[in-house]
Amino acid sequence: MAGSFHIGTQEISAGIIEPGLYLVATPIGNLRDITIRALETIAAADIVACEDTRVTRKLLDRYAISVRPLAYHEHNAAKAGPALIAAIEDGKSVALVSDAGTPLVSDPGYRLVEQAIEAGIRVTPVPGASAPLAALVASGMPTDAFLFAGFLPNRKKARIDRLTELKSVPGTLVFFESPKRLSASLADCAGTLGGDRPAAVCRELTKTYEEVRRGSLEELSRRYSAADNVRGEIVLVIGPPEAREIDEVDVDGLLRELGETLAPGKAATEAAKVTGLSRKWLYSRLLEMKADGA
Repeated sequence: MAGSFHIGTQEISAGIIEPGLYLVATPIGNLRDITIRALETIAAADIVACEDTRVTRKLLDRYAISVRPLAYHEHNAAKAGPALIAAIEDGKSVALVSDAGTPLVSDPGYRLVEQAIEAGIRVTPVPGASAPLAALVASGMPTDAFLFAGFLPNRKKARIDRLTELKSVPGTLVFFESPKRLSASLADCAGTLGGDRPAAVCRELTKTYEEVRRGSLEELSRRYSAADNVRGEIVLVIGPPEAREIDEVDVDGLLRELGETLAPGKAATEAAKVTGLSRKWLYSRLLEMKADGA
């Protein structure tokens, strides 16, 4: 289907695209961050599937794209997904967009992609804005290696367990966070990862009240524990742990020594405290050594 869109007063023809599934990144706040290719794809698609039609309608209206979006979200994915796949198999083009940013990042779009791949359907990414990447490059943290870990768990114990698993990841950590949980999460991050680790709280990126606050986890924890009415979309970026020069022989020796007097779980916990390595990995390594008779 050939469509059109407007940039200012200029009307631009979108042309025709091949049948398939198109993953179209949308702005994370500033509607001007849409790409020309994204507009062309959305305007030309037979079907535009989105999380919230009201949100997507604002983008469509901004660029005068006359297409009616259809809802695809976690509550209707079981029914809407197969219907979209059937439409593509019938020769239609489907553009999947998120409320903000790149589809599949913390939204149910990955299920649709799985179904498309299983059906032998072409999947085409149309890249653009991404909140994790925007926060990462603005944070001042190392960008050569990083892990986006989505949202931390709501409950304190589960959150601390997750942070403990990630403590020794040799790269920058990137999380989404709710403003209501930011203070509690920062306190747990400081307590679990170490209060001196550098971090940045990136709020309302690309929007009018964009803010990036940098400091140690301890400093940020104190700041936001006293802050009232924190609002907006938040990305938390935490710098990597300090490098440790511990080779495999040293680790194995420590595990062997601890394992002589402690249960495997306790030995792994103590080794994690000494080395800064993942308790889960240390536990698995100790069991492996015991199985090999080492």
